[in-house]
Amino acid sequence: MTNEDLGDTPAANPAAPQHDLTSLVVPLLKSVLYRDEDAQAWAALLKLQARVRDYVAVLALDLVLDEAEGYAFLRSRSTPDEDAPKLPRLVARRPLSFQVSLLLALLRKKLAEFDASGGDTRLILSRDAVVELVRVFLPTGSNESRLMDQVETHLNKIIDLGFVRRLKPQASPAGRAAQEPVYEVRRILKAFVDAQWLAEFDQRLAAYQAQLAAPEAEGADYD
Repeated sequence: MTNEDLGDTPAANPAAPQHDLTSLVVPLLKSVLYRDEDAQAWAALLKLQARVRDYVAVLALDLVLDEAEGYAFLRSRSTPDEDAPKLPRLVARRPLSFQVSLLLALLRKKLAEFDASGGDTRLILSRDAVVELVRVFLPTGSNESRLMDQVETHLNKIIDLGFVRRLKPQASPAGRAAQEPVYEVRRILKAFVDAQWLAEFDQRLAAYQAQLAAPEAEGADYD
């Protein structure tokens, strides 16, 4: 009598995807892998991460994996081997406008304050709350409608980059029928705007306020 006859071996689930190096690396080359969006791929990555690291190292890439926060992505090596031939960038460097860079910085600071409060693990902000973050850096009497449009435009860019996720709208206060857009600040933002950068945030904000009066300029890079 075999183990199968005794029922000791669980039946395989034919619907469950089987992950190998290719099925993990290709999606990582395209975007971020989140634990809460694909639990099976995440489990496979944890199991195969050493092989994935060796595989992408040939392409001058590093695997950044944060088990606590639940995300993983590929990053170009900042200090490639000097003896290795120069390779084209596989992870594109995306220049950001000054306004988008400022909003990213403000969201990162808000995330740090949120974490320090010891509350929920998800930072969710309404559109109005995001507008208030930016308003302090704008001249008094700025056009409200134009400000809303600008914030939504910058948020859409940040959503495309994967740092913010749009959620289902929430009912507005006072029982109004209109619903206000809400957004989740994704924790991967911590990997791109680090604690050392935040330590200099106040000094950077002074420069930002001076630059806000100037035309839109190039800001930080998303790598």
